[in-house]
Amino acid sequence: MSLDINISITDREGNAHEVTAPTDMSLNLMEVVRLHELVPEGTIGICGGMAMCASCQCYIISDTALPDMEYEEEAMLAEAFYVKDNSRLGCQIPITPDLEGLKIEMAPEEM
Repeated sequence: MSLDINISITDREGNAHEVTAPTDMSLNLMEVVRLHELVPEGTIGICGGMAMCASCQCYIISDTALPDMEYEEEAMLAEAFYVKDNSRLGCQIPITPDLEGLKIEMAPEEM
């Protein structure tokens, strides 16, 4: 039985998108953004989701409980541009039923 969750994603141009994401495919938030083509191809997930770039950085807008940040994510965000207190790397957030109602905003593309 597949369970899709609803996520609100504001793209880099400020446009809001309501998307569904399957919880049974082992996807992460970065992959959902790519799947729905919410950022130009080649501008997200440059490192392949290994927390080695910040191209999938997003700002968590809702109070949704997320998994704790691991060392690699924390270290990458320490070197990234446009970091805020609510910054996370989308590649490090697995899509689970607990994320129902998550609201994020994509961080600006790094120059």
